[in-house]
This record gives sequence, structure tokens and C-alpha cells, in this order.
Amino acid sequence: MKKADIGVALYILAAVIFLIVPINSTLLDVMLALNISLALIVLFNTLFVKEVLDMSFFPTLLLFTTIFRIALNVSSTRLILTTGQPGNVVETFGNFVGGGDMIVGAVVFIILIIIQFVVINKGSERVAEVSARFTLDAMPGKQMAIDADLNTGAITEVQARERRNKIQEEASFFGSMDGATKYVKGDAAAGLIITLVNLIGGTAMGMMRSGMEFGEAIQRYGLLTMGDGLCSQIPSLLISLATGILVTKASKEADFSNILVGQLFGIPKVLYLVGGALAFLGIFTPLEWFLFVPLGIAFVVAGKMVDKNIGIESIEEEVSMAETEAEEIRKPENVVSLLQVDPIELEFGYGIIPLADVNQGGDLLDRVVMIRRQIALELGTVVPIIRLRDNIQLNPNQYIIKIKGIQVTEGEILFDHYMAMNPGYVEEEITGIPTFEPSFHLPAIWITESQRERAESLGYTVVDPPSIIATHLTEVIRSHIAELLTRQDVQNLVNNLKESNPVLVDELIPKQLGLGEVQKVLQNLLNEGISIRDLLSIFETLADHTSTTRDTDVLTEYVRQNLKRAISNKYFPVNETTSVITLDPHVEQEIMSSVKQTEQGAYLTLDPEKTKTIISSVEEEVSKLENMGKSAIVITSPIVRMYFKKLTEEYFKDLIVVSYNEVESNVELQSVGMVTA
Repeated sequence: MKKADIGVALYILAAVIFLIVPINSTLLDVMLALNISLALIVLFNTLFVKEVLDMSFFPTLLLFTTIFRIALNVSSTRLILTTGQPGNVVETFGNFVGGGDMIVGAVVFIILIIIQFVVINKGSERVAEVSARFTLDAMPGKQMAIDADLNTGAITEVQARERRNKIQEEASFFGSMDGATKYVKGDAAAGLIITLVNLIGGTAMGMMRSGMEFGEAIQRYGLLTMGDGLCSQIPSLLISLATGILVTKASKEADFSNILVGQLFGIPKVLYLVGGALAFLGIFTPLEWFLFVPLGIAFVVAGKMVDKNIGIESIEEEVSMAETEAEEIRKPENVVSLLQVDPIELEFGYGIIPLADVNQGGDLLDRVVMIRRQIALELGTVVPIIRLRDNIQLNPNQYIIKIKGIQVTEGEILFDHYMAMNPGYVEEEITGIPTFEPSFHLPAIWITESQRERAESLGYTVVDPPSIIATHLTEVIRSHIAELLTRQDVQNLVNNLKESNPVLVDELIPKQLGLGEVQKVLQNLLNEGISIRDLLSIFETLADHTSTTRDTDVLTEYVRQNLKRAISNKYFPVNETTSVITLDPHVEQEIMSSVKQTEQGAYLTLDPEKTKTIISSVEEEVSKLENMGKSAIVITSPIVRMYFKKLTEEYFKDLIVVSYNEVESNVELQSVGMVTA
């Protein structure tokens, strides 16, 4: 057992023993001195701690000190009533502090009780109650702010965890303090009652047992009672004061005294005014001039010194900032820090800042968090940290999206407007500012708040500015998610899978495939919008086929075929006939005959004229499907699929190409066109 544990246990045990077992006056003196010492220690600790959590055990400490003080009260009462000799400390407090008179001691005692009850306890109790309520109410907002900072990269996972723990500790502390203040209040009440009982009991004992007159008995025992009450209430008052200081402490960056002195005497003009007022009172009123005039002069001099110090500190701060900036420029690592490139950046003009500022009601940060969650659920990969920055070089309502430091797209919004889009069947037009939806470049109209309800009733799709930015950002991430998948991301996915399937991972990596090869397969899947969330099935397929080939493109095709349920569910609705485009067998034969195998992989050597003819035919058939309002899906034989996709991806980025082996048997297909050459 630790020494501290033994000490605390003995402290509590002593309190319990003192309630039961009589003690002599010498031991009581020692315990009363110890009680006063502990009260002073608690008081000064609350003065100098930087934040309330530095004394997170304070509510329990209040309970301990209260019990110990009451135990001493009981012991001193027992000695007063039995022997009339409670020891030096009690007698000294009665004679010296109480002025050697029972009435004086009683008045001082009552004043202390009033101060403790009415001023300190009541205020502390109310502050603790309000602090507990506001701390609990603020917890969700603080948690969201932490998530937002974590998402934008302002803090790390470790820092976020520390902040969350701190929030929980604060809530627990103020909740406990709300109840612990009742200990202090109850202690004061108990002290008052004990004192009255001592006075009545002591007077009765003196008259009946010692044969004293009433006046003599009440003087003798009253003096001892007041001494007992004072040596108990003064430590109690110190503890109450410490409680009030702790629950009202707001600063988290400096100790109490520095903050207090700095705020109280930190403004020179205030000191000048006070000094002038005191000097005026000393000169023009009957008040003693030799008291007020020197005091006024002292305040004016103090104001001059503060003013001078402020000027010096200002110059020193400017010099320090200049030196710091110069030092930063001179640092070799300063250049190195500039080399870091953020995977995803969203930069916006100053007009869009309110959308990202939580204090102004903006929820763009929360939407960014939701985007990362949505992509994780949809594609099975973690989106890198998205940096949000304001850029004064942009137009006020403009925003740009960067991938790896390079701008890939941009958009513009009107802050107090809504974007209305015609889904295609609305005939009635509404007035507004013509524009284009940034994600899909569809025609749209900017409308005001007053037009929103009417536009929605007509059938228009109405979107607010934060949703426009969030949708645009989501689409950009979807289209670039493959290149954002790094080896480290793959390693994290592998580590996560290894926890539940260690045998599979150990068999595949690195014995059969390297991490880079696995990354390439996953990138191929993501590049065509196929989710890698079912990593177990993907790795099982890779482990089954790596014995025959290590070509990542071919392995990707095997994986796609094994994921046919997911692919069919994504592209082919249940209980519906899906319109598709097929390939002429002659075209398939032309493509396969032009495939050249090398050590670096396979590539097409198709004749440019033949390629042009095939692309034209694809364009024609795709247009037919788009005019019908349907997605363009081309279905091919398994061996041709990946080569046809490579052939067309530069011309038709969103063209869906699947093979027959990737379609479930219950899917109904209807060919509405054929690609010919």
C-alpha cells in the first residue's frame, strides 16, 4: 500500500475514532492545529492552481475535511462538558480572538456564521449549480467542435482523445461540486447548532455539578464554547472561501493572483482617476489630508509605472515577434514544412466564411465529417483529412477544390440565395439568376428565400449553399478516391482485417503479393466506383489466383467477378429490366487481337482509324440511352472488359463497363444497341 493511501486512511479513521473515543486536551490541540493547517493549504492551493481540474478531487476533499472538523467539534464538546479543560487552542481562541468576553466572542462567532452562510456558501452553491448545468449543456457542442478540428487536421487523434477526456472530467467535477457545496453549508449549520448545545449544556453542568452561579457558569462555559466555535468556524470559513474561489476560477492560462492583479491594476487611467479622487477628498473635505493625499499620490505614481511597463512590454512584444519571424525564416526546416502537400483542400473566399464558422451558425465542418463517413460506408475506404482554408485572393463567393495541391475544380455560390433546378418535368418558370450546378454542370437558377416555398411547390429541386459545396466536394472525392489511396491507407486496412482474419493476411501479404500490388488492385476497383468494403472477399480472391498470375489488372477482373452480387446490386435494380449496350463479336475479336503482352503488362495496339470508329459507335449508342433517361452500361465478355474500359475511359469517364460474369443470374437485361466497327 502507498504512503499516501495510508495517510488518507488514517485521516478518515481518526475522524471516526474521535466521534467515539474521548481524547485528552493535548491531542485535541494537535488535531485543531492540523485542521487549521489543512484549511490554509486548501485555500492557497485553490488560489494558485491554473484550472479547476488541477483539483479534480476537491468535492471528496470537502467531505473529508467536513467529517474531520465535526469529529473535532464532538471531541472538544466532550472535554468542555466533562472536564471544563478543552486545551490551549480552544481557550486561546475564546480569550484572545473573542476578547476574553463571552458576548464579544458570541458576536464575532455570529458574524462569521453570517458571512459563511449568506455571502460565501450561498454564492458558491449557486455558481456550482449554474456551472454544472452549463457544462453539461455545452458537452455536445464541444464534442462536435473536437470532431470538426480533428477532421480539418487542426488536432491529432491523441489530442482529440485528451480533449474528450477533459470534457468528461469537467462535467463530472462540476456535477460533483454542485452537491459538495451542500457539505460546506451543512457544516456551518452544524457548527451553529453544536455551539448552542455546548452553551446550554456547559451552563447546566457548571450550575448542577460545580455549584456555580448562573452568571459565573455562563461566563466560564460560554467563553469556552465560543472558543470552540471560533476554532472550528475559522477553518470552515477558509474551506468555504476556497470553494468559492475554485468554482469561480475561469482562467486556464495563468494563476489566480497574476490575473487578479493584472486586471485590477492593469489600466493606468483608472489609477489616475482614483488617485485624483483621493487627493481631492483629502484637500477639500474635513478628512485627514495626511492620509488621503499620500494615498492618492501613491496611486498616481503606480499608474505612471503601469503605463511605462505597458509601453516597454509592447515594444518588447514587437521586437520578440520580429525576431521570431526572422528566426522562422532562417530555420532550414521552414522550407521543408512548405513541401508538405495536403491530399484534399477546400479554399473559399471571405463571403463563404460564415458557412464554415461554427460561431456564426455554419455547419460546413459538420458536413465535411459526414462526407468522410458517407464515403467510408459507400466505398469502404477512409478519406484523408480535408483542409478548409479561407483565401482572400478568391472572389468573395468563390471556392476551389484542390487534390494534392492542384486545383481540379471550382464553384461559386450566392450566400443568401438558394439554387433551384428543374428536374425535367416542371413547365412553369421562375425568375432568378441563371447559373450552373457545379457538381454535374446542370442548368439552375439562384432564387431568394421568399421564392423557395413556391419553387418547391412547383416541383423544383431547391438546394442551400452548404449542400451545394458539400455535394461538389463529395463528387470530386469520389472521382479521385483511387489516387488518394496510399500504401499507408492500405496498410491500415490490412491491419484492421488482420485482427479478425490473421491467417488470410499472413498467407497473402507479403508471401504472394506486395503491399503495392494490393494497392493497385484496390485502386482499380475504386477507379470504377466499386466498393472495397468487403475486403475479406477481395483478399480471398487474390489468395486464390495469385498462383496463376500477378498481373494486377487480371487480378482485378477476378475480384470483380467474385463481387458480382455487389456490382449487380449497384447497377441493376431488382425486378426491373435494365437496358444495356453490347459489343459486336467482331469488335471484341478486333480488340483481343490487338492486345500485346509485355513484362510490364498488357496494352492495346489498335489501329487509330479502328479506334475512332469504335468510339463513334459508342458515342452514338450512349446518346440513345441518355436520351431515354437511363445510365449508359456496356456489357462485354469477361476477357474483353478491361481492355474495352481502357479504350473508352479517356472519352467516356462515367461509362459503366461490366462483363457477363459480373452479373447475377436473376438480373434481366435488354440490349438496346450494339457497338460496331
